[in-house]
Formats: sequence, structure tokens, C-alpha cells
Amino acid sequence: MIPQTTRETAKLSKTLELVSAKVTVSGASAIERANNKYELLKTCQKIEIPTPESQLVSSEEELKQAAEKLGYPKNPVVVKPPVSFGSRGFRVLRDSTTWNVKRFLSEKPNATEISLQNLISILTRDQSLDFPQLIVSEFLPGAEYSVDAFLGDKISAAIPRLRKEIVNGISFRTSLEYRKDITEYTLKAARELGLRYAFGFQFKMDASGIPKVLECNPRVQGTMAASVFSGINVIWMSVREAMGEKVENLPSILLNSEFYRYWGGLGTMGESFDEI
Repeated sequence: MIPQTTRETAKLSKTLELVSAKVTVSGASAIERANNKYELLKTCQKIEIPTPESQLVSSEEELKQAAEKLGYPKNPVVVKPPVSFGSRGFRVLRDSTTWNVKRFLSEKPNATEISLQNLISILTRDQSLDFPQLIVSEFLPGAEYSVDAFLGDKISAAIPRLRKEIVNGISFRTSLEYRKDITEYTLKAARELGLRYAFGFQFKMDASGIPKVLECNPRVQGTMAASVFSGINVIWMSVREAMGEKVENLPSILLNSEFYRYWGGLGTMGESFDEI
């Protein structure tokens, strides 16, 4: 069994003894820490892996103070829940006054962009609900990388992918690019967390070109098939490891391969109609 969603990994990691099939999932403690973005940041800071400047907030006043500390409204600021999936709850705080006629006519709408005032209005509109916990982080302006990785008893592998085109959090164009720093950070963090089998990390470059960890996906990632073109199939390696066939050798890695995602469509013929 190969879990492919955050909900699946969380539940299966806690009930492995009840499942008769082999499951490519890490232990419950590793999954819980990896799925919590704030716990992940603290773990990475502990082992000296670069992270964005961040603060956990749980009130309107704390949100305002954290955003101002990071330079808002002059600088954009990132806000997201500690535990979420599929970019749910992710927003980039930008001052609404930065919009003008030129931006309005030339840029596509961005559903992730919001002003601090509008975000607070949304979060406090229903007085019956508690103010949610949020991570408030510095905005990283550089390139973004996904890493497809494997950790087994004998060997490990990490294949960074430059995310050239992203639509709703999904990579539509990605290229395999060797980054020694990102590779080492990925495996170092994974060992500290206690991960195994196939999993993924995401990094983004800051203004100085330093890769900083964003999050971990302790499961098969959405575009993990792209790593197959590097010559290393981390999903198949995980299946072999789970079945007791220890993976002991890595093939040569192929670089500069690219992967493209396309949406397909299906059309059906209707009934003929003469009266037009």
C-alpha cells in the first residue's frame, strides 16, 4: 500500500499493526512532526538547516505584530496554518495600495494575495470560532525546489527539481537540477525526523540565494513521477524496501531532464438537432 495524501499517512502511521498489507509509511512520530510545518521549522533550526524567519501566532494582535516585525506593509509576508494540505490556508500578505491600473491590466488575478486588513476580517467574521493558529513567515522571492527522496536501510537518495511553472500548488513544468546543499539538507532533516521510504521536501531561495526549507511531504508527492527521469524511481524503491527486498545500489543520476504536466479533456457527441 502506498499512501498518497496527508490524511492517509497520518491515519495509517498510527494503525500499522492493524493493517495486513505492507505500507510504505514512516512511524507516527515522524509523520506528525513532518506534517506540522512549524514543528518542521524548529527541527531544521535545531540541526542548522536554513529556515525562513517565522513566528507562530494565535490572535489578531499577534498576527499584526508578527507581520509588522517582518516589514509589512512595505514587504510581503507569508501566512499559513501549521497543518494543511493542497495550499489550503496559504496567503501572501501584500498592501492593497500596491495595485494600480498598470498591474490591474497586465497581471493575472492571484488568489493567494490578500491584505492584512482583509485577512483579519475573514478570520474574525464568525465570533463563534476561535482565531486559528498561523505561521507568519518572511517572503522568499527566489526559485522554488521540490525534492523527491528515499531513505532505506542501506541507501538514500534525494533528487531536487526546479519548479519552473506552478499552478494551484502543482508543478506543471519542472526540471531536474543537482543542488548539493538542498540534497544534503533533505537527507539530514529526514534522518532527524525519522522518515523512511519515499517522501518529499520543498525549499525556496531567499534574496541572497540561500535555500530555506518550506515544508515536508512525508509521502508520495504529486509530481514525484518526474524523478523517474533522473534514473532513480524512489516510489519503486520504497515498494521493494517495504517488501523486504533491500535496495543497495543507486544508478547514475541523469540531470537536466524536464517534466511537463498537461490537463486533458474528454468530449461526448450530443443528439442531432435540426431547428437552429
